[in-house]
Amino acid sequence: MAEHIRPPGRAAGKRVLITGAARGMGRSHAVRLAEEGADVILVDICRSLSELEYPLATPDDLARTAQLVEKHGRRAITAVVDVRDAEALVDAVEEGVVQLGGLDAVVSNAGVLTAATWDTTTSRQWRTVVDINLIGTWNTCFAALPHLVERGGSIVNISSAAGLKGTPLHTPYTASKHGVVGLSRALANELAAQNVRVNTVHPTGVATGMSPESLFGLLSEVRPDLAPLFGNALPVVMTEAIDISNAVLYLISDEARHVTGMEFKVDAGVTLK
Repeated sequence: MAEHIRPPGRAAGKRVLITGAARGMGRSHAVRLAEEGADVILVDICRSLSELEYPLATPDDLARTAQLVEKHGRRAITAVVDVRDAEALVDAVEEGVVQLGGLDAVVSNAGVLTAATWDTTTSRQWRTVVDINLIGTWNTCFAALPHLVERGGSIVNISSAAGLKGTPLHTPYTASKHGVVGLSRALANELAAQNVRVNTVHPTGVATGMSPESLFGLLSEVRPDLAPLFGNALPVVMTEAIDISNAVLYLISDEARHVTGMEFKVDAGVTLK
C-alpha cells in the first residue's frame, strides 16, 4: 500500500475553523486556505438582523462556500450558528473537529457594522456590535482552544484599521475592534507556553456586503470634514478580500511559526494618516 502523501500547499493538512464564512472575507479565507491544502469548518449565522442596515448571508451562501472549498479537493463542514451563542458554537466546533480529526487554526472573522453620529448611536447598536464583534470573537476562541492547547496552533482574529485608529461615525465598531486587539494580546501572552499563536489582521475598507448606506450619507452630508480619515495612503479606494486572505494564510502557515501578538495591517496605509 502506498504511503499517504500530505497534499502540497502552505496550509497542507491543516484543519481551520472560520466564522462569518458564508460570503465576503470569510468565503475568501476559506477558498484561499483550501487552495493551499486546508480542510475547514465553516460557521455563519445565515440570517439577517433587524439592527443592521444591510442583509447578512443565507444558508445558500454557506453551501456555496462549501462547494468552492470542495472544488479544491478539500473537506468543508458547515454549521449555522450565531457566534453570540457560546454553547451552540462549542457544540458545532466539537462536531466539526470530530469529523476532521482535529483542529490546527481559527479565523474569527464574523463581524458587523453600524453607522451613526455619537448622539444618534443607540444602546441596541452597542449591544449588537460588541456582542458579535468582541464577545463573538471570544466565544470563537473559547470554543476552539480546547482543541489547540494540546498540540499548538494559530488563532487569527480579524480586527480592522478601526482597531488601531479612532475611526469616527461607528463608535461601537471602532471600540469593539480595539477590544479584539486587547483580547488577542492577552491570549497571545497566556497561550504562548502551549505554542498557540494569536495575531490580529487589520483591513482597510474591503468590498464585501458589510456596508451601511448611512455611513456614506454621514460622510457626504453631515460630517464631510471627517471623510479624510477614511482615505487610504495608497491610490485605492478599497482593498480586496483576497489581500486579507493572503495575510490570514501567512499567519496560519508554518512560515509564521514564531509570529504571535502581532497587529498585521493590510490597510493601504489608512492608519498612517
